[in-house]
Amino acid sequence: MISKLIQRIRRRLRTGSDATAQTDHKPADDTLQTADFGAIATGAATSGETDESRPQKRRRRRKRKPKADQPATADQAATTPEAANWSLEDFQVPPAEGKTRFHDLDLPQELMRAIHASGFQYCTPIQAEILPPTLAGHDAFGKAQTGTGKSAAFLISIITRLLREPDTVPRQLALPKALILAPTRELAIQIHRDAEELTQYSELNCVAVFGGTDYEKQRKMFEQAPVDLLIATPGRLLDFARQKVVSLKEVRVLVIDEADRLLDMGFIPDVRRIIQQTPEKSQRQTLFFSATLNSQIANLSAQWTKDPVTVEIEPEQVASDRVEQRVYMVTAKEKMTVLYNLITGKQLERVIVFCNRRDVTRRVRERLYRHGISCAMLSGEVSQQQRMKTLDNFKEGKIRVLVATDVAGRGLHIEGISHVINYNLPEDAEDYVHRIGRTGRAGASGISVSFADEEESFYLPAIEEYMGRKLDCVYPEDELLIPLPPPVQKAPPVDKNLSGNQGGRSGKPGRKSGPPRRSSNSGRPRRS
Repeated sequence: MISKLIQRIRRRLRTGSDATAQTDHKPADDTLQTADFGAIATGAATSGETDESRPQKRRRRRKRKPKADQPATADQAATTPEAANWSLEDFQVPPAEGKTRFHDLDLPQELMRAIHASGFQYCTPIQAEILPPTLAGHDAFGKAQTGTGKSAAFLISIITRLLREPDTVPRQLALPKALILAPTRELAIQIHRDAEELTQYSELNCVAVFGGTDYEKQRKMFEQAPVDLLIATPGRLLDFARQKVVSLKEVRVLVIDEADRLLDMGFIPDVRRIIQQTPEKSQRQTLFFSATLNSQIANLSAQWTKDPVTVEIEPEQVASDRVEQRVYMVTAKEKMTVLYNLITGKQLERVIVFCNRRDVTRRVRERLYRHGISCAMLSGEVSQQQRMKTLDNFKEGKIRVLVATDVAGRGLHIEGISHVINYNLPEDAEDYVHRIGRTGRAGASGISVSFADEEESFYLPAIEEYMGRKLDCVYPEDELLIPLPPPVQKAPPVDKNLSGNQGGRSGKPGRKSGPPRRSSNSGRPRRS
């Protein structure tokens, strides 16, 4: 009996053990098992979360740079509907007597599309004259002011050559095929913007380097992508060449822009060192541009070009035909009064005021600011970062008046400037032409107003001789002589980015800051 009891207990224990084993081995949740398998397969932690309950962790994609900084490749451009459907038939320009169409020049389709997008139809006079020989590979000397379309002329020539000529050397980092030298940062920046606009439908990569900005940031641009077209100021380019950051041995086209300004600013020795690193002039095409022609400029052109075609656009063709010019005969004390009443009374919205000295520039800007006129200063002592910010604000209409020196104002390409005001008449007649050339651009009309006080009126005969015409010299109307109202705000904050140099005529070093010298005659100047 005892043995039967023991057997019964053993059977019960065996049955319970089997049931427990079945329960232990049965998956508690098919979904969990699947989730665990997926987690193992994907390398995720097996925490019991399902794909539905666990938040998805996606890898963050890097944002691509905008088109201006990273040009699309030809394949990428062709995939867009607009690119695939565009043809020369979309760019219809009727022939016009005395005008040259871009269609007449047999340009690459990528370039023609960019010209179409820019809104251009006919060549300017210098483009019509200089493009046929330069497109054929000839060197050229162009005597022309800014605002004539010369930048587009040499850019079109460069881009056409780079697109059509076979690459004897594959595209490489830091090995540009074309080089443009410019005297100022502002001009280099503007040329780069124009180049980006004209190459937007091609694979060509344009890079600009200049002083006053971060060296390392510019250096890295040569490591990111092959450089086809390099725009540079001499000093910064020479720094990169010395450090072997860039090589100029494959330059096919060399452009020297505003050679007269390069000469005036003392850059010619640096330019010589740069040119020595490019191929011989017989192995490259050289385009040489200057606003003036004298013995020094002619000598430089002869050294650096081979049998150049010469194209001249006279200053009076540029300025006097489209710009209404007026000179107010004032005393030195009346200048600010007339300036304020002119801006407020005429409700001028986009004005450049030129001064001969940095200290005068600062005082004019300060007084306009205190009287409620939104304005900014542009001179050689303003940092590059602040310059670019100021120019952007001016273009966007956030700044009403730009007070500038000649060095800062040279090379400015801003559309829609209605008035240029010479607070000081320039000593050099050429500078007068450059100043008033900031308005009346691209076929538009403009107005130039100059103040001639008892000291600066002596500059008028030379300006009139240079312009080949008499200027309209009048005394200011009564409404322009209304006394200034009380200031409405305090002086603007001092820009910490200003350099320590406080003097200088036209932005160049000069005597210490202080009021300009005045002659003993305190009355208004009189024309003889």
